[in-house]
Amino acid sequence: MSRVPAPVGDRDKTATRLLGSSSKNSYDPLLDIDWDAPVVEDLAYLPFERVSLYGTALWDQMAPAQRIELSKQELASVASTGLWFEIILIQMLTRYVYHQDPQAAHTHYALTEIGDETRHVIMFAKALSHLGLRAYRPPAYIHHLARLYKATARGPALFAPVLVAEEVTDRLQRATMNDEAINPLVRMVNRIHVVEEARHVRFAREEVARVMPQLGPVARFVSNTVSALVAAVVVHTLINPAVYDAVGLDRNAAVRAARRNPHNHATRRWFGEKIMAFLDEQGMVTWSSRPLYRLVHLI
Repeated sequence: MSRVPAPVGDRDKTATRLLGSSSKNSYDPLLDIDWDAPVVEDLAYLPFERVSLYGTALWDQMAPAQRIELSKQELASVASTGLWFEIILIQMLTRYVYHQDPQAAHTHYALTEIGDETRHVIMFAKALSHLGLRAYRPPAYIHHLARLYKATARGPALFAPVLVAEEVTDRLQRATMNDEAINPLVRMVNRIHVVEEARHVRFAREEVARVMPQLGPVARFVSNTVSALVAAVVVHTLINPAVYDAVGLDRNAAVRAARRNPHNHATRRWFGEKIMAFLDEQGMVTWSSRPLYRLVHLI
């Protein structure tokens, strides 16, 4: 049963506070990251317990260097998915702003977020290049279906999947940014992203909470189903199967092991713990959406 949602503040007052925070706590990754620093090769890139094969027989057979390399390739896949979805978000926010009052504080904040996300895309891309990693792309059919989504999404169907994408990666980044077992460049990138994404999450959560009570039954059904479908696709694409090829594993065997791995399922639920509680509170985890979230182990 969904919980009673908390009251929502005035959108322009919230936007004004977020604009103030943006002016004080924003970063330029081109200046605030030391891109000339050497990469520490013997450190992991993700906590091992969050790597998809951790806890499997296949993981037990892997050499230490191969485990580090898999964490590196999975970081590249997660960052690539985040980069891809942030480009989608930039386009959706631009379309959202097109319909808003250009003098309103919430419009100014949406424009500020577009600037943040543009810098994040550049930051992730430069980090991949600095680490000698490729950018993993989603399958072609998902790439093209996303064009339909970003051209039509509005209201909760715009902001709820964004929240899932942002909060799932945020949970992982918070677990790494102060972990000295993780490569320093990864920690710095994650620290910047966590600080700035906290504002984006606040903005998106309030937009969902503000709009959901205004929807009728049909619009609510559509928003809940579309949101769950898009969120499930994003989570499904976090780990590209090609990462297993990159570390010399049999792709099919590794994919099967990851998909059957109870520890990986538990990690997915840990990723989604906070955002799924929020969506449930807003009445967005229902008979039509729950199976999709369960399919990708967010619940």
